[in-house]
Amino acid sequence: MEVLNSKDVAAKKIETFPYRGTPYEVKSVWIQWLSQAGPDKNAPEYGLRRFSVGPGGVIPIHNHFYVQTMYMLKGELVVYAHDPKTDEKVKEKRIGPDDFVFVPSMEPHSIINPSDREEATFLCCIGN
Repeated sequence: MEVLNSKDVAAKKIETFPYRGTPYEVKSVWIQWLSQAGPDKNAPEYGLRRFSVGPGGVIPIHNHFYVQTMYMLKGELVVYAHDPKTDEKVKEKRIGPDDFVFVPSMEPHSIINPSDREEATFLCCIGN
């Protein structure tokens, strides 16, 4: 067993995120890897990350092979699902504490923090 505190895990600012071969700017977003797969045979088959999205922060349209579940801890976010052919926004939902979102593999999605004052934080569990 290992017991740690998230305050002891360095937060890394995310600058860009690729989508269809183009790097898109990420605004005011930090990630902390709380657990992740590694060379150790005892490493989990999932990754658990903590995201902080500053006021007005943006995670632009992107997709990935892994599935993910996001669980809101603090603040509010607006999450978008995009049409995989046209990239048009097809679904929009405002989420807050205790809401969670499941994103299937390869589904284009994006996120914004609509607040100009409050940071939003969420946990994100992904399959490795």
